[in-house]
Amino acid sequence: MTRTPLAPAPAPEAAAPVTDRLRTTLRTLAIASCLPYIVLKVAWITGSRLGIPAGSPLLDHRTTMAVANGASVLMDSAVVVIALLLTQGWGRRVPAWLLALPMWVATGLLLPIMTGYPLQLLVKVLGGRTVNKGDAGRPFLDEWVFGVVYTGFIIQGLALGTLFALYARDRWGHLWQGTLRELPDSPTAPALRAAAVAASLIALVPGTLHVLWAAGSTAGLNQGRIAERTSGSAVLEAVFALFVVVTAAGILLLAFRRSSALPLWVPLTLAWGGSGATACWGGWMSIASLSDVDDLADQPTATMVLIYAVQMLVGTLVMTLGAYFLVERSAATGRAGRRA
Repeated sequence: MTRTPLAPAPAPEAAAPVTDRLRTTLRTLAIASCLPYIVLKVAWITGSRLGIPAGSPLLDHRTTMAVANGASVLMDSAVVVIALLLTQGWGRRVPAWLLALPMWVATGLLLPIMTGYPLQLLVKVLGGRTVNKGDAGRPFLDEWVFGVVYTGFIIQGLALGTLFALYARDRWGHLWQGTLRELPDSPTAPALRAAAVAASLIALVPGTLHVLWAAGSTAGLNQGRIAERTSGSAVLEAVFALFVVVTAAGILLLAFRRSSALPLWVPLTLAWGGSGATACWGGWMSIASLSDVDDLADQPTATMVLIYAVQMLVGTLVMTLGAYFLVERSAATGRAGRRA
C-alpha cells in the first residue's frame, strides 16, 4: 500500500505578511480616528464655534478652554506617535518605560470611554437621559460632537490596544507565559501580598463612593455635579467603580497565586487596564474639577478632591507593583536562559 506523504508544515514566517498587513491597517485606523478630534479642537482654539451652541459654558472661559484644547491636541497627537512606534522597526529599540508609560495612560483614559459610551447609548435607547445640559440647563455641546469624538476614541482604543498586544507579544511575551501556580517562589512575594492588600483596602474608598453616586446618592458632590446628574452620568460612575474592582482583583490574583491554574496574562491584564483607568481618570477629573472655580457651585468638595487623589494613589501603586513583578520575572527568566 502506498502511503501519501504528509504536507510539510508551514513555516512560521508564513504568517508574517498577514500580521504586517494587520498592523498597517490598524495603524491607519488609529491615525485616521484622531483627525476629527484634532480638527475640532484646533477649530475651537482659533475661535470657531463649531458644535458649541449659543450660551454654552465653554464660551465663558476662552483662555482656559484654549489651553485645555491645546493640551488635548497634544495628547491625541501622541496617539499618532505611539501607533508609529508600535509598527516600525525602530520601535523595538525604544526603552520599555518610554513606551509602557504613555501606553498605560492611553489605556487608562480610553477604556472607560470604550466601556461607558456604548452603555450610555443603551441607556438612551431605553429612555434614559444622557445629554449634559451644563450649568443651570445651559447647553454644553451639540450632541453630534459626542458621537463623533467618542466613536473616534473607541476606534483608537481598539486599534492601539491590538497593536500593543501584538508588539508586547513579540517583545515581552515570554514574561507572562504559563499559569499562576507555575510561578517560582520569590523572596519579594510577602511584600507584594502586603502591598496588594493595602492597595485593595484603600481602593474601597473610591469604589464605595462611585457605587453610591451611581445609585443616586449626592453625598460629597458639589452643587454643579448634582444639577448635572443624568442616567448617563450614573452609568459612568458605575464604570469607574467597576475599574476600581478590576484593579484590586488583578493585583490580588497576582499576589495570592497559590494553586491557581489561571493564565498569568489574565491578572496582569486586569491590573494594567484597571490601574490605568483608575489613576488616569482620577487625575483627569482632578484637573477638570479645578479648572473652573469661579462659580461656587462648581468648586470641588473636599470629598471629591480626596476620592480623585486616592484613585491616583491606588492606580499608581498597582501599576508600580506590576512593573516590579515584570522586572523581577524578566531577571529570573534571563538567569534561567543563561543556565540552560
